[in-house]
Amino acid sequence: MKFLGIDLGWSTGASGLCCLGWQDDRLSILDLHHAQGATACLAWVDRWAPEPEPAVIAVDAPTLIPNQTGMRLADRLTHQHFRKYHAGSYPANLSRPFASHTIGFGLSLEQRGFHHAPMIVSRQPGRYQIEVFPHPAMVHLFGLSQIIKYKKGSLADRRAGLAQLRTYLSIVLPTLTPALVIDRELPPIPERGVALKAVEDQLDSLVCAYVAAHWWYWGDDRNWVLGSLADGYIVVPAPLTVAF
Repeated sequence: MKFLGIDLGWSTGASGLCCLGWQDDRLSILDLHHAQGATACLAWVDRWAPEPEPAVIAVDAPTLIPNQTGMRLADRLTHQHFRKYHAGSYPANLSRPFASHTIGFGLSLEQRGFHHAPMIVSRQPGRYQIEVFPHPAMVHLFGLSQIIKYKKGSLADRRAGLAQLRTYLSIVLPTLTPALVIDRELPPIPERGVALKAVEDQLDSLVCAYVAAHWWYWGDDRNWVLGSLADGYIVVPAPLTVAF
């Protein structure tokens, strides 16, 4: 079983790509990549999860958008639960310029057999796709009081935030279930802005891939589904302090 995380560029921008493999009851990083445009992303998917190989793909982008205006149910629920952490989602509707691109990407995954899975039987092989959002996932997985701020601000602030994220990924994910064994060095934090954005995208894609694995392993026992198939949905790991 493989778990692919895609931090999708919502228009024509570059995307972060991560593939995790599941073997001997642990996860390992098989690939951490950066690609420009949807065609390159889909070629990467075809390389790492060719049909009919089972895999879960977690995409950080609104691939289901039923509403012409306003906010999706998933976006409203994300704001309701995560506003206090500064982790509300960007509103998606069909009038947004990115809508055709992100919806089209989800449809391209469906054509490859990756069906939307807001409900799942845990630990069963299949080809699924889900929408995810790294910031709320990190809040719960890392027990944060607010998001790690690495996307805005000065270059120094962004570098410091990315270094903090890199540390959390390296230290926390190996302690969780399923455990991710960091058997390769994560990308170093660059000095310059363009390279920094590329590493940001890759680390976000690693979070996405881990959420895909967490969803497959636990299903709705230890994950939240904000929204529905009809209204659009986002899968978020449940708080680790919750008693199950």
